[in-house]
Amino acid sequence: MSDAPPLHVDRVSFSRSGRLLVDGVDCTVEAGSLTALVGPNGAGKSTLLHLIACAETPTGGVLRLGGTDARGMRRRTRAQYAALVEQQAETELDLDVHDVVLLGRTPHLSALGGPGAVDDEIARFALRQTRAEELAGRRFQELSGGERQRVLLARALAQEPTVLLMDEPTNHLDIRAQLHTLGLMRELADDGIAVLAALHDLSFAARHADQVIVLDHGRVVASGRPLDVLTPGLIRLVYGVRAEVVPHPVDGTPLIAFSPLDDDPAGDLPSPLPASLHSET
Repeated sequence: MSDAPPLHVDRVSFSRSGRLLVDGVDCTVEAGSLTALVGPNGAGKSTLLHLIACAETPTGGVLRLGGTDARGMRRRTRAQYAALVEQQAETELDLDVHDVVLLGRTPHLSALGGPGAVDDEIARFALRQTRAEELAGRRFQELSGGERQRVLLARALAQEPTVLLMDEPTNHLDIRAQLHTLGLMRELADDGIAVLAALHDLSFAARHADQVIVLDHGRVVASGRPLDVLTPGLIRLVYGVRAEVVPHPVDGTPLIAFSPLDDDPAGDLPSPLPASLHSET
C-alpha cells in the first residue's frame, strides 16, 4: 500500500433494477479519523458501505483502499485491509462466540493452516475490547441482538483492519453499550484506524466524529467538521424537522434537539379515544 489515504471514493455510483441508489459520491477517510455517514432512511448509507466492502459492484467510479483500486485486489488482501460490521446481526453459523470471532482471523491464515495461539489471543482481546468476553462460551444463535452486535464487532476487530466500516453500530444496543461502542470507535480512530460509520443519531455524530458526510437521495449534500455541517438549516433541508444545537449540560459537547415543523401534518396527531370507547366490545 502507498501513502495514499486508507479510503478514497471517487465519483462512485450504483444502480439496482434501474434505480440510482448512489449518485457520484466522493469521500476520503484519513488514517486516525472517525467519519460519520448520516442521512435519512433510504439515503444510500448502507449501500455505500457495501460498495466500499466490495459486497456490491459500482456501476461507475472507483473505490481505492490505500491507493489501490479495491476491485483489483485479491479478496484475502481486501479482507486484511477493510472490515465491515453490518447493521443486521444475523448469521446461520451455529458456532460458539469465540469461534465466530476467530473467523475474523481467516484472511491472515494460510490456505492449509488453522488458527494458532496468536490468533486465539487476538480473538480474546477483541472480545475484551467490545465487552463481550463473558459471552465467549455461548452459542452465537442464542444471543440477543445487542450481544450479537458486540460479537460481530469483535470479529471485525480480529481482522486487524486498516479501514473499519460500521453500519449502524449502535443498533440493538442499550444506552450503556451504545456509549461504550462509540467510545471504542473513538479509541480505534485515535489508534490510527480509519473508521467510517453510518449513524442515525446526529448528536452521536456531532460528539464523536472528526468528519460528517451527509447523504440524501444517494448524493453527498455536505461534508466537513460536525459543527460546520450539522446546522439547523441543513437538518431542516435534509430531514424536514426543526433542530437546535445546544451544549451538553455535562461536558459541553454538541447536543441536537428536534421538533416537528409547524406546517408538518405528522405533528398533528389525533386525540386519544375517550376511555368509554376502550371498554366497548
